Amino acid sequence: MYDKAKIWVEGGAGGNGSISFRREAHVPRGGPDGGDGGHGGDVVLVCDSSRRDLGALRGSKHFRAQRGRHGEGSNRQGARGEDREIPVPPGTQATAVDGSAIDLVAAGQRAVVARGGRGGHGNRRFTSSTRQAPRFAEKGTAAEADWIELRLKLLADVGLVGLPNAGKSSLLSRLTRAAPKVADYPFTTLDPALGTIENDGRQLVLADIPGLIEGASEGAGLGHDFLAHVERTRLLVHVLDLAPLDGSDPLENWETVEGELARHDPRLASVPRIVALSKADLVSEQQAAAAAAAWRERLGGEPAAEPWDEPAADAVPVVVTSSATHAGLADLVREIFRRTPAEAPRPEEPEIAELAAHRTFRPAADRGWDVERLEDGGFRVAGPGIERLLARHDLDNEEALNYIEQRLRTLGVIDALEAQGFEPGDDVEIAGVAFELDPG
Repeated sequence: MYDKAKIWVEGGAGGNGSISFRREAHVPRGGPDGGDGGHGGDVVLVCDSSRRDLGALRGSKHFRAQRGRHGEGSNRQGARGEDREIPVPPGTQATAVDGSAIDLVAAGQRAVVARGGRGGHGNRRFTSSTRQAPRFAEKGTAAEADWIELRLKLLADVGLVGLPNAGKSSLLSRLTRAAPKVADYPFTTLDPALGTIENDGRQLVLADIPGLIEGASEGAGLGHDFLAHVERTRLLVHVLDLAPLDGSDPLENWETVEGELARHDPRLASVPRIVALSKADLVSEQQAAAAAAAWRERLGGEPAAEPWDEPAADAVPVVVTSSATHAGLADLVREIFRRTPAEAPRPEEPEIAELAAHRTFRPAADRGWDVERLEDGGFRVAGPGIERLLARHDLDNEEALNYIEQRLRTLGVIDALEAQGFEPGDDVEIAGVAFELDPG
């Protein structure tokens, strides 16, 4: 069972804007018609209820979204890059590249972990009364990219409950690939052990809950910490020892565990049950059959004759099992899948007052900047917004440089430079690039 995975996620880069001019017969003054580049795709985690662990991500460690297409002439905008979707099981937690926390618990939930870059504007976007034929366009921006770690806070579908030494750990080790500690002394299981079973393309997570004793709901024994692990399960397998070493009565053992479950959370009383009579190899076949008949009469749990039969809503199936001989395990697996709904219920969502209309606001990019005078007499301007401005334009293009200088004047950067002693023609460094700035 894999509960961690480290993967590289990279959004798609934005497409470049186009430099184009309309050229048609009998149209002597065709204006600029360069289209915008498309935005890059995002890398998105998608909660998939059919998955139960992160094992599928162990081999494929790099996930990249598609880049946006470049803009074209005739005002044709580049297509947006396709998102890269990564299916993950319910209970997946992660931190996106931008630092936001992600917790996926319900099927269909989506979360962006690496955003794609923005497409650049084509030259038609830069027309103005004084710039009627711009011969420059923007480049697309780079996308978010980084290593992220996924963690799985497992939501078990099926919980194995019972008294200490009832045989839960041995049963889990036979039904799944889990390797829990097994011994003859009480409280062998000190932490919930988890395993996965598969059948007909479905996966279910089984949790071996540490043994429950009388008073567990009040904190006795292993107490509340481990009772909490059965709260989200959709099926409980109550494991009853056919031959308890201490000579106790299986019926009293049943009532002890069921009472503690109900006292901890009344909802657990309505969760579907299966009774697994364990350690059948330690009693005779006649004793095992007699015990199963008595429990079926008590609980109304005659097992289904065929796999396709619909289970009775209030019936509690009784299955005789032996971890040593594997007897009854196939029947138990069949009953587990029949009794566990294919889709996990969505968690309850808080009620929100209905609004006539709403908008979604995302925090704007940091537009701050700083001006620093260097020892060699030059200047450095630092700030994400200013650095993006430079990265999106071709510095070898004279018109693009004029536009950058105009934007720096509008943003107040030129005034700040002059306040520090800047004179036209001085070197200015932005994003590691030094150039002579000579604003008109």
